[in-house]
Amino acid sequence: MFRGLSAFPLTPTTEEGIDERAFGVLVSRLAAAGVDSIGALGSTGGYAYLTREQRARVARLAVEAADGVPVMAGIGALRTTQVLAVAEDAQKAGVSAVLLAPMTYQALTDDEVFGLYESVTRELSVPLCVYDNPRTTHVHFTDELHGRIAELPNVAAVKIPPVPDDRAAARQRVAALRALLPDTVSVGVSGDWAAATGLNAGCDAWYSVAGGLFPATALALTRAAQAGDAAGATAHSERLEPLWELIRQYGGLRVMSAAASHLGLAAEPNLPLPLRGLPSDARRRLVTVLEHLALGTSAELPT
Repeated sequence: MFRGLSAFPLTPTTEEGIDERAFGVLVSRLAAAGVDSIGALGSTGGYAYLTREQRARVARLAVEAADGVPVMAGIGALRTTQVLAVAEDAQKAGVSAVLLAPMTYQALTDDEVFGLYESVTRELSVPLCVYDNPRTTHVHFTDELHGRIAELPNVAAVKIPPVPDDRAAARQRVAALRALLPDTVSVGVSGDWAAATGLNAGCDAWYSVAGGLFPATALALTRAAQAGDAAGATAHSERLEPLWELIRQYGGLRVMSAAASHLGLAAEPNLPLPLRGLPSDARRRLVTVLEHLALGTSAELPT
């Protein structure tokens, strides 16, 4: 399940709770589109803003709506005991894997990060994907730290930040990391604008924000790269640059929140306070981009 397209849907949330119906529709669409896996409760899924009970419920809903497509659930939390509790809930819900980012308030040392993964993997019965996301966690993994963690039991994948734009540099980046990982551990790229470059450079998977709402579009890019059509994958990505620009500027969560509401897939508001979504000028830009790229046509929306 750590290859191809892993699509990360929004978890529509208000101060009253989770919009379970909307979330179920979003996950069902991904399963129907044929994504390789579904990443529930990722950063786009707002895991850090939800209670333990809400996260357990979302994990169950995701597994039910996924109709057999593997579901990976985020289990990050500030304290190790909290991570272990969320991981237990996710496994009871029937997820196929878990995704762990080392959340922080106090800066963590490399030994503290390693200790977190050591404690968690010891208790797991499903594979774990290491979530390297310095933009939100402020934890900067070295390749050596990735190598140490990858030797732990149940570690099956690493989700890395965007690779360099330069193709040669991207290949070197992926190769340098792979040299320190066991062959059993896959490497996947995040940062949607870097997906084509990362896949063409040898990444096994794309952990996609846009794929959580536009699976057909994301699958076209992914399948081109998997087929060895590097030029085709790059062309798909270049066409989507107006969307990537918005995601780079405002973050994938806010952009997907606004897109989901514009397309009638989630009500508004759908983000937990204090998050407030896109400003009005950015929303207008997004609507123009969606219309220009035909993101919202019958190929992407439920019938």
